[in-house]
Amino acid sequence: MTPTSTAVGPTMTARWRGVRWVLVAVVVIVAVAVAGAYLSGPRSGGPMDPDSTAEDGAHALVALLRDRGVTVVEAADLASVERAARPDTLLIVAQTPDLHGDELLGRLAALPGDRLLVQPSGATREALAPRLDAGEPTDFGGLRPDCDLREATRAGAVRFDGADTFDAAGAVPVTRCYDGALARYTVGERTVTAVGSAHVMANGGLLQEGNAALAMNLAGTRQRAIWYAPQFAQFDDFGGDATLSDLIPVQVGWLVFQLVLVVALLTLWKIRRVGPLVAEQLPVVVRASETVEGRGRMYRAHRARDRSAEALRTATLHRMLPRLGLGPAASPDSVAHAVHQRCGLDPNHVARTLYGPPPVTDDELVGLAGALDDIERQVARS
Repeated sequence: MTPTSTAVGPTMTARWRGVRWVLVAVVVIVAVAVAGAYLSGPRSGGPMDPDSTAEDGAHALVALLRDRGVTVVEAADLASVERAARPDTLLIVAQTPDLHGDELLGRLAALPGDRLLVQPSGATREALAPRLDAGEPTDFGGLRPDCDLREATRAGAVRFDGADTFDAAGAVPVTRCYDGALARYTVGERTVTAVGSAHVMANGGLLQEGNAALAMNLAGTRQRAIWYAPQFAQFDDFGGDATLSDLIPVQVGWLVFQLVLVVALLTLWKIRRVGPLVAEQLPVVVRASETVEGRGRMYRAHRARDRSAEALRTATLHRMLPRLGLGPAASPDSVAHAVHQRCGLDPNHVARTLYGPPPVTDDELVGLAGALDDIERQVARS
């Protein structure tokens, strides 16, 4: 009987190959759209948040500093500040509702480097700028520097829109600008600067008068700055030795055990025993000659002469090697020598026909098929 094969509709693998590139394209388009919306859209946040584009955020100043070549380290917690702190670094501490606690402020005070305090509270000022006292709060608009501080004189008039003021708390000289809304003193190699209003450094105030210049001059005194404006509560470590398992109620453990038991029972209930393969009658019977002809046309349409030659040579060797008493792993030299011993054919011709380079033209492919058939026929007759 003539060997037959079957032709059926497209399989799930073929359907997936046709659809997967469409799905990949859709995913890429959605990802690009989401990324563009995130990067271009407004980003909210707390006061002086370096990622916030809101009125009270500080994204604009951080971007300006980085454009100027200043390395700005955005520290989300105290541990990040301690890891990044160095003697040549400016620590920018912006007062937020979550900046409090004696231990937190004490650890900040122990860090090296210069300090820039933005609208500090009383506790923050006492811990990080102990040479300054609180003055009378003022409510004013634009003011002239009226001091010899280079950062202030270059900025000129600045609009604070209400600010705390600072006075000297001891014998250390304090430079006061803008009627005390800006104060600076130096102790040893450390310079401490305090600004009584966050408006002058926030997104909403940079465009007013000399605010942007003053903010850049104060925050850009060092090539490396740490921006610390905590946006969540920073709790002190009270030295408790309780573990995570100690904090989980006992009822939670029983609930998890019951859920695991239910899932296991459902799994056992849903499991089906795998039986033998079911033989089904094929819907269409196609002659083997038609299958071979169709595959040949596909090879020809794609000019796959190399694959066609490889298929012909592999099939010839598969049928011929058992007649020669050789295994599938026989080397080309041993095969050519065996054919020579069996039929007397030139071993170089045999090796070139069975293992040579792929044909370049269709005529060479037809010639190769004839040569392979001739070698196989002589081996079979010998």
